[in-house]
Amino acid sequence: MIRTLSVVSALAVAAIAAPAIAAGPFDAAIAGPWRSDANKARDQYRHPAATLGFFGVKPGQTVVEVGPGGGWYTEILAPAMKANGKYIAGLANPLASINAAKSVEGFKTKFGDKAIYGDIGIGVFAKGVADIVEPGSADVVLTFRNVHNWHMGSWDQEAFNAFFKALKPGGTLGVVEHRLPEDRPDADMKKSGYMKVSYVKMLAEKAGFKLAGASEVNANPKDTKDYPDGVWTLPPTFQKGDVDRAKYAAIGESDRMTLKFVKPK
Repeated sequence: MIRTLSVVSALAVAAIAAPAIAAGPFDAAIAGPWRSDANKARDQYRHPAATLGFFGVKPGQTVVEVGPGGGWYTEILAPAMKANGKYIAGLANPLASINAAKSVEGFKTKFGDKAIYGDIGIGVFAKGVADIVEPGSADVVLTFRNVHNWHMGSWDQEAFNAFFKALKPGGTLGVVEHRLPEDRPDADMKKSGYMKVSYVKMLAEKAGFKLAGASEVNANPKDTKDYPDGVWTLPPTFQKGDVDRAKYAAIGESDRMTLKFVKPK
């Protein structure tokens, strides 16, 4: 006689047989209650777990994030590295201007809760400053959506040279940046906020890096990259305010390159 399992028994067997899904090193931080709902809503566009996984970031490393802005990734990286590893923020030179000093102090205040963020390291990352941290001390250097700013300020190569100097031999540089089509004029990189992959690769390779891989994890095919106010037309900036806001919200955040470089050993 052929016996059949009940639905409940079958599910129980399946549950026993199913392999456990290992938690990622940043899952707890990504779900952290200290993150605002607005920041969590951007996970669908920024894919933090997959992006950090592609770059090979993990606890135990010394990770430098240059130009962290309001600290969107700081809220994830610092708590995850608190007990094992080191997170260092490469901030503006507080001696450069009153605004720069206020920015640095604002960052320190925002992330001053050591129970959540641990002891965040502060390095100086600015035009004319060669050393973000002690040379050869970082395992990973990360930059998210910043290259266009350095390009418009005409110090993008200087920035990549500083990344190379900061990293240990074999260390990783992770770059996420708004992506400009290769057939667009180079001049568009000076005003649109989008950068060509070929240009970013050139900056890295000229500094001494080798390309280790590229991911489409932060790609967005809906992004046409032809807006009157450049990439800032899209969320989260919404440069045009309420004008066509629903249209731009439906597109979502920009199409982005995700590039991993290594410093040769």
